[in-house]
Amino acid sequence: MPNIVIRKETERKPVPSAQAQVEPRWDPFRMMRELMGFDPFREMTAFPMTLPSGFAPAFEVKETNGGYVFKADLPGVKESDVDVKLVGNRLTISGKRDAEKEEKTDTYYTYERTYGDFTRAFTLPDGIDTNAISATLTDGVLTIEVKKLPEAQPKKIEIQSPAKKS
Repeated sequence: MPNIVIRKETERKPVPSAQAQVEPRWDPFRMMRELMGFDPFREMTAFPMTLPSGFAPAFEVKETNGGYVFKADLPGVKESDVDVKLVGNRLTISGKRDAEKEEKTDTYYTYERTYGDFTRAFTLPDGIDTNAISATLTDGVLTIEVKKLPEAQPKKIEIQSPAKKS
């Protein structure tokens, strides 16, 4: 979390003597960054770190014996702003989180929360029961349960050994 520091006057530190100061190894990239404000490795950072993005909730998907469970953290999203659709074997979750009303007298020191529309789509495997899908939004957590058809659920098969037959 960024720290908020407000300084009223500049701080000056004494410069050490020339003998105490050890010159670091010459680095042309450091010199270029200092002189031109250019960082050649800035474009190599991860994409989400370079550009501010809209609201993109994180999802958790797990398979159980009876089906699949999808969970997403949707803090501040109303139930009426979330849409869950199943077309064929494609599950699509979309919605939006509206920005709070901004007052002209407010002063922001940092603004890290994101707002906007989101859409996520998942392709489900064969063997799902399209009539047994449920979705709930409780305490900002969206939970979608997709049941498997009985014939698609795992079955225990007994191992027959020759000693058991006789």
